[in-house]
Amino acid sequence: MAAADDLKFQEFDDAANLLAANPDATTISIDEPLLAGQKKSAPFWTFDYYQTFFDVDTYQVLDRIKGSVFPVPGKNFVRLYIRSNPDLYGPFWICATLVFTIAVSGNLSNFFIHLGKPTYRYVPEFRKVSIAATTIYAYAWLVPLALWGFLMWRNSKVMNIVSYSFLEIVCVYGYSLFIYIPTAILWIIPQKVVRWVLVVFSLCVSGSVLVMTFWPAVRDDNRRIAVATVATILLLHALLAVGCLAYFFDAPELDIPAPIIPAHNGTTVITKSH
Repeated sequence: MAAADDLKFQEFDDAANLLAANPDATTISIDEPLLAGQKKSAPFWTFDYYQTFFDVDTYQVLDRIKGSVFPVPGKNFVRLYIRSNPDLYGPFWICATLVFTIAVSGNLSNFFIHLGKPTYRYVPEFRKVSIAATTIYAYAWLVPLALWGFLMWRNSKVMNIVSYSFLEIVCVYGYSLFIYIPTAILWIIPQKVVRWVLVVFSLCVSGSVLVMTFWPAVRDDNRRIAVATVATILLLHALLAVGCLAYFFDAPELDIPAPIIPAHNGTTVITKSH
């Protein structure tokens, strides 16, 4: 049986004295729990698995929205905002808000353009909601999926390429679309010049977020491949904005044929419609 003195706590020298006596010693910090930063992974068919993707507070979402609207030159959006806790909450609701904003604003724009015309009868176009939803969500998921696959393929060719997870890429694309929500509201203004100025401004803001995020991931690759990748990212982003503007707001008016009214003397009179 151990003596009573062996059971007492003993005082040891501080770490500085120990390291001075043995400089080659290896130290381990135990200030945090051993499993801190590790999360228990649940099976993908359970609700807990998907709940982790929405585990984000309001402050983080607002901070990421602010970072997408006011990008910091030279700063990587993933490293600055996303990598600590990527989420799907912000991208999901940003896309949903953008869908309804584009659909409603497109209907209002069409209404204000034809307001006051005697032959015009307003009919809500609910199909625009489904078209906008298909377009926005397909872009926010399929383009990141293709980009993630491409980066994974290039990472196998060039080992020093910066890699992003699929969730991080989806997160970047989702938050980059926020700038189009106020832009779609301002597209109600029936002035083409104003609309195109808003398109260019939105593309510069959101496009800079994408470029500053994905250029570090491809800059160590072949120069032509790197430039082509970034150019493709910007081209697809521009096609989304221009396509939404052209389809939902600048759709050509349908020419209604002028009614033909037979005259009593046998001649035909064609009335001009306005």
